[in-house]
Amino acid sequence: MPGNPAQAFRPDPGAIPDQPGCYQFKDADGRVVYVGKAKSLRQRLANYFQAWHLIAPRTQAMLEAARSVEWIVVATEVESLHLEYTLIKKYRPRYNIRYVDDKSYPYLVVTTSEDVPRAMVSRGQVKRDDRSFGPYANAYAIRETLQDVLRVFPIRTCSNGVYDRHERLGKPCLYAHIGKCSAPCVGAVDLAEHRGLVEGFMDFLGGDHDPVFDRLQVEMEDASQRQEYELAARRRDQLASARKAMERQQMVTEKPEDLDVIAIHQDELEAAVQAFFVRRGRVVGRKGWSVDKVDAVDTAQLLSGFLLELYTERDDDVPAQVLVPVLPDEHEALGLLLAGLRRDHRAGQRGRPIEQVRFVVPQRGDRKALMDTVADNARQSFQRTRLKRASDFNARSKALEELQEALGLDEAPLRIECYDISHLAGTEVVASMVVFEDGLPRKPEYRKFKLTQDRNDDFAAMREVMARRFRRLVEDRGRPTERRSFAYPPNLVIIDGGPGQLNAARDGVAAVLAEFGDDPVIESVALCSLAKKFEEIWLPDQRRPVVLPRGSESLYLVQRLRDEAHRFAVTFQRQRRKASITSSALDGIAGVGDVRRKALLRSFGSVKRLRAATIEQLAEVDGISPTLAATVHAHLREGAPS
Repeated sequence: MPGNPAQAFRPDPGAIPDQPGCYQFKDADGRVVYVGKAKSLRQRLANYFQAWHLIAPRTQAMLEAARSVEWIVVATEVESLHLEYTLIKKYRPRYNIRYVDDKSYPYLVVTTSEDVPRAMVSRGQVKRDDRSFGPYANAYAIRETLQDVLRVFPIRTCSNGVYDRHERLGKPCLYAHIGKCSAPCVGAVDLAEHRGLVEGFMDFLGGDHDPVFDRLQVEMEDASQRQEYELAARRRDQLASARKAMERQQMVTEKPEDLDVIAIHQDELEAAVQAFFVRRGRVVGRKGWSVDKVDAVDTAQLLSGFLLELYTERDDDVPAQVLVPVLPDEHEALGLLLAGLRRDHRAGQRGRPIEQVRFVVPQRGDRKALMDTVADNARQSFQRTRLKRASDFNARSKALEELQEALGLDEAPLRIECYDISHLAGTEVVASMVVFEDGLPRKPEYRKFKLTQDRNDDFAAMREVMARRFRRLVEDRGRPTERRSFAYPPNLVIIDGGPGQLNAARDGVAAVLAEFGDDPVIESVALCSLAKKFEEIWLPDQRRPVVLPRGSESLYLVQRLRDEAHRFAVTFQRQRRKASITSSALDGIAGVGDVRRKALLRSFGSVKRLRAATIEQLAEVDGISPTLAATVHAHLREGAPS
């Protein structure tokens, strides 16, 4: 059984104060890896130095990374809580819990797979044979809708346990007494009658409102004519509840039409698909899917396979029209096939014509606006899925282990840096450095580089970036901890590019070693590059690339690193370009401020015409004196291109 590695830096128990405070575990480079609080620092810290097998696995990982522990004493437990929060926000320790909002939206589900279906609010996965409506903005909205519809269609909402208990007792629950349940548990209605109420309930939520309104209106008027005023009042209240529930469904088209809207957001390896179901012009449901793309397929092929999968599952609800971002592959044959599904489902229903399913790519109007909304939902779903992968601790641990094994590293790369070059035709050349620790971005450690290169030469730019980064690694060692910005060495450096960029990066590191002499820390840093076309990882002095398995956590991690480095570099390059564009040839002239500069440009239209103007013509502009006109004329002539 291994011993506790924390024993190597365990402080004398008598030196630890028996007072409230916060403690910090730090690694070999002085970085804070964990922050905690305690009523008694002495008692709390003693738990970290006990027998190894008694310590939780996550705490064991933290202690293996730590090399020292420090503490701060405060007066009260409240102060220690506030201090812990402040320290976590400041240092963002690797092993402290990270809170990520992963909201799931509630659905109204009807369990049609059961003998006695019930309506319930659910956030989990819906069974294949059950029917779902939504999602709704929050659970409060869905429960309000449910309560209103139950007044019209009093179906079961209780759990199986409650249903069985009242069935044994022979007494209905409170919902039956207030008219929100037809009490199938005690035989007040038989299963066929209850199933009929369930069908009406689903039709109403599916957008088929008019038959319900007509029926309630007729029953209310008949009861009133028969002077059955209590029954008429109940029908009146049911009618009001039905109208209130209908108003909560969002109207998205001008016509009361039935259609589905499909949108896709994707990259090379995965996709997110969103479907909105519109009935009678109102959104009655929405569903999303995540897809792992095993083969290289285009959008039309992906959409074709998805539509077939979707409507095979929903053969009881195939609309006559589907809005899509592009026409699916073999769309005419697919439309006939889906029309066959509709025909099979309606085989016993006379008087309802069968229309062929048509696929439409909206170009304008409310349909195009609806498609944009669905596409935005698909994009957000795609980002949430990726964030969920990145936030899962087990997935991140697996990704680092896979990367260690694939690249032949001595240990898992807990700190990874990724670099990318960005420029516009060789101008405004910049580079980015992004940092991931434990598979999560550490944005305070991101860095930007304004390079001295002023040409389209990615290799020279990469050599400069690597030399500057590792030179600072050596120089920062002699500085105080709070002034170190490059002092923490990476375990792995990823270059965005192929073998050429990788060799250039290695040359930059070699230049630093030649300048400062052999450095074991720099020499232990692993280098590789990620080629975007085939997602290949190139290692130094190897003729064949490493290909990570498609769909593996390690591939998702390196792709996210590469994409983040590219985003950061492009953003910085655009900022530089925007700053250079907004600068003017009139900048720096004494006496010419914003007002006079705008007046000159407004009068002549461009700097080229200003340069061609005489002193007399410049002096005709409001606010420009002859002396100032001569100064502007001389400045523009000096700065004119040869």
